Amino acid sequence: MDDRLGRVADDTEMRWNGWGDPAKAVELPLAVRTLLPLLLGRIRRPEPAVALDEVELAPSALDAADIGALEAAVGADGVDLSNEARIRHAGGRSTPDILRRRQRMQSAPDGVVRPATHEEVAAVLGEASARHIAVIPFGGGTSVVGALDPQRGLHHAVVALDLRRLSGLIRFDAVSHEAVLGAGTTGPEAESLLAARGFELGHYPQSFRYATIGGFAAARSSGQNSAGNGRFDTMVTGMRVATPTGDLDLGRSPGSAAGPDLTRVILGSEGVFGVITEVRVRLHPVPRERLFEAWSFTDFHAGAEALRRVAQNGGGPTAIRLSDEAETAVSLAQVGRIGKALAKGAGVVTVYEGDHVAERRARTAALLGASGGVSDGEGDAAAWLAGRFDGPYLRDALLDAGVFCETLETATTWSNLERLRDAVSAALRAGFSDAGAKPYVMCHVSHVYQTGASLYFTVLAGIRSEPLAVWRAVKERVNDAIIDAGGTISHHHAVGRDHAPWLEAEIGDTGMRILAAIKRELDPAGILNPGAVIPLDRMG
Repeated sequence: MDDRLGRVADDTEMRWNGWGDPAKAVELPLAVRTLLPLLLGRIRRPEPAVALDEVELAPSALDAADIGALEAAVGADGVDLSNEARIRHAGGRSTPDILRRRQRMQSAPDGVVRPATHEEVAAVLGEASARHIAVIPFGGGTSVVGALDPQRGLHHAVVALDLRRLSGLIRFDAVSHEAVLGAGTTGPEAESLLAARGFELGHYPQSFRYATIGGFAAARSSGQNSAGNGRFDTMVTGMRVATPTGDLDLGRSPGSAAGPDLTRVILGSEGVFGVITEVRVRLHPVPRERLFEAWSFTDFHAGAEALRRVAQNGGGPTAIRLSDEAETAVSLAQVGRIGKALAKGAGVVTVYEGDHVAERRARTAALLGASGGVSDGEGDAAAWLAGRFDGPYLRDALLDAGVFCETLETATTWSNLERLRDAVSAALRAGFSDAGAKPYVMCHVSHVYQTGASLYFTVLAGIRSEPLAVWRAVKERVNDAIIDAGGTISHHHAVGRDHAPWLEAEIGDTGMRILAAIKRELDPAGILNPGAVIPLDRMG
């Protein structure tokens, strides 16, 4: 019996060599084009990107027996060996991913497998283990840390396990304020299905339009409403997981002392222990009210101090965000406000949703005002909310114009925040300068806690040649700086393969041995996402 209560189709396929809906690709605003030479110097326009039908792939390494076994697990229509499908599942959406997609010769999985049920996922894992085929779980394809790279490890082939057919609302409990969603359900699908019943999840990362519920859990995502709704891992009350050695059905009750919490072991595991097929989440009623307010501060230091007071004194915003002087200037330039952009200053955006919003805004306003903030009214905050998922479109437009643009993030305590910001900024500037490129570094805080906050960096640079090699060297320098300055290697982008070499510096040798032991128990053949989170040399 099919107990699904409903599903919402989303037929808009992501641009194969960029971000999002191809129809929404943007041109650089005139004000930004004018500003770029001032910030970066002379910019060299890149070579034209290849078309999809010009991409060259190695032949699939799956043999006839492999294909037959996979088709037996999911049906003939669930296995796709076409070049287009392989290319569309060849990685995530980081800037290096996009630059690689624009080249003629590319790496890709040997095939794409699309299961429709938990049982089919389990069957695929069984066949893949027996036949030495690596499996890369694939949801919305929005990873920016190399978690979706088609790495075979020691196996003879690799397939992308596309989970989008596992979508929909499976169970809904209005009394308990809980729902079970298929792991392949996208953010918009989930919110539409829940809104029809008067509820919402309220998880809105920048990848919201394409990322999936399973991906949110696998990467320990944090949405822009985290100040009010919490991180995604705090929303998860249970999950169902298929592993090569058996199933997990986790989360019997709202609280438990029945041993270590295995749900937390799977959260953030990025598909290396098993494949999440269902996620149970807590809900809250659809907000009845929403208010906005933007603020200006003299500099980042003053703004960060204000956010600390809000976080530690119960201000009550659903979303709060601080942009440093550099990011504020570029944001204002995008909408043609050059005069104000050049005046500098740091900007804060606050959003209030739910109940008692006027009271919460007044309480937060008192804290921000007492910290030196000046209210700018609702306009800038409402504008940010309207365009908060569109940043990657601008990234692609910058790449088209020859400007390297990439992001990275970390987090630390309030007392260490500016030390960490200075260390990362210095590493970015020194790394690009050593490569002969002039960088422009921006930073914002978008997630706050009582004890600390995140730091999210965006860097622009006019790299003259070999951007992938330049960024690799810069990122290594930055990762070292993050660890040395006491930050986490990732606050919400996850570990993937890009950060895996630095994980041991954060959790220690004992921590790495624990992770490797869990993987050996659940995935003894090592087929699941080889090299992600746990470097291959840690597996023995």
